[in-house]
Amino acid sequence: MLTGKQKRFLRAEAHHLKPIFQVGKIGVNDNMIVQISEALEKRELIKVSLLQNCIEDKDEVAEAIAAGTDAHVVQIIGSTIVLYKASQENKQIKLP
Repeated sequence: MLTGKQKRFLRAEAHHLKPIFQVGKIGVNDNMIVQISEALEKRELIKVSLLQNCIEDKDEVAEAIAAGTDAHVVQIIGSTIVLYKASQENKQIKLP
């Protein structure tokens, strides 16, 4: 689990990032989980946006992605989810 201080640090780091994945009408699927997992391995910190036609609740979507990728949900703000997972190969972010 992430501490409050770590989450605050990651929120600041994620502020300038643009969402690189979008969840739409079909929701979260296995292919999306695999792609998000690969992106997390490369970047460690990403944003996922939910489109207006997404039927599922944003908390459920965040939980499904986090469970599937073994990542941490840093923040859900509006229709954007911020995810963090420490990289195995190329660690870039040093948590406080």
